Amino acid sequence: MSTPSSGPQRIACLSTEAVEVLYRLGAQERVAGISGYSVHPPQARAEKPKISGFSSMKLERIQAVQPDLVIGFSDLQRPLLEECERAGLATLWFDQRDLAGIHAMVRRLGGLVGREAEAEALSRQLRQTQDELAAAAAALPWRPRVYFEEWDEPMICGIGWVSELIQLAGGEDVFAERARAGFARERIVTPEAVLAARPQLILGSWCGKRFVPERVLARPGFAALGARLAEIKSADILAPGPAAIERGARQLLAALQDTVQALS
Repeated sequence: MSTPSSGPQRIACLSTEAVEVLYRLGAQERVAGISGYSVHPPQARAEKPKISGFSSMKLERIQAVQPDLVIGFSDLQRPLLEECERAGLATLWFDQRDLAGIHAMVRRLGGLVGREAEAEALSRQLRQTQDELAAAAAALPWRPRVYFEEWDEPMICGIGWVSELIQLAGGEDVFAERARAGFARERIVTPEAVLAARPQLILGSWCGKRFVPERVLARPGFAALGARLAEIKSADILAPGPAAIERGARQLLAALQDTVQALS
């Protein structure tokens, strides 16, 4: 059995959700460096060195924090981890794409740093939040059709966990089937496909930049949809960790409730 002193002591986190989870488990002293995109928790940005972007890094910055483990996420960070491996650094790669994967990631990190009980407690807390959201969604008189836009040029629809959260919060993801695709390029959609799906709510979460509703409405035919538009900050929903469930999903619910009220 692992103990609080076992496992890696200096972890370089290229993915933001790993930072959040390690802090939530009380293992923040193990975090040696973070991505510049890390937002949750705020104290991490204040006290930990920024060592990478999301899809880019400089190896010397990673090496400068003397990590005994480098953690990354997704196919976009796999090449970064491979570069670290060539330099002799140990790595751990996650690729969770759904809610079950988020819970598995929490438990894996808990075991890694000897915080199994804390990880189980966090997973239970997240499941309770999911149950509360589902109960609130059940009170909606109908389920709005939702188009979630992760990127604007090209237009990319939501990824797996985002689609699940839309369903959980009481919406119908118009591209639910496409959300299961592993790569972003497989989630590219056309304006014609969006118009044909007739969404009643368009949610924008343009990764790393501000959502501009006016640009969406300027697309031919989009204003005529009469859909409501809202933004969810990418830091709150596009990192597959606790923030997506606790912050992003609650914002999804609020947007869906507003849509039902406005269009009923």
